[in-house]
Amino acid sequence: MRGLVIRPALASDRAGIREVELQAFGQAAEADLVDALVANGDAVLELVATQEGEIVGHILFSRLFVEADEGRVPAVALAPLAVRPKRQDSGIGTALVEHAHASLTHGGDSLSVVLGDPAYYGRFGYAHERAAGFVSDYQCEALQALAWGEAPTTGRLVYAPAFSDL
Repeated sequence: MRGLVIRPALASDRAGIREVELQAFGQAAEADLVDALVANGDAVLELVATQEGEIVGHILFSRLFVEADEGRVPAVALAPLAVRPKRQDSGIGTALVEHAHASLTHGGDSLSVVLGDPAYYGRFGYAHERAAGFVSDYQCEALQALAWGEAPTTGRLVYAPAFSDL
């Protein structure tokens, strides 16, 4: 990953981020989700990966809440993670996830939830077993969670409003 730079997303990156999302997913749904999450102020952490000044990858974590017996507990939702198709399988996605996790734990977050490929996200410690106790509109084998310390194991997952538009 020669020359790879991971940094916080800037307002001037919006067009490049949208292009990465469109290329990676082949549709506008994820790009529209990113735009809505950012516009609504629900983004907790948004990073881009660049090589030679070009945005080649993007990751976004938005605020999620777990409504549990102990009250409403903040968590994060990883969605989406995108890498330009020609750059996939080169470690960019892994670098983005690992960098983001380090930032989130340093910032005090203790629970991340993702809806994605269990084989891919399992490499980072995400597991369906950790998410199985949550009530969610997205509850299935692809719903996975990762905790860094004390975090709820049950409760209802409340996503940012932009997710309901998917």
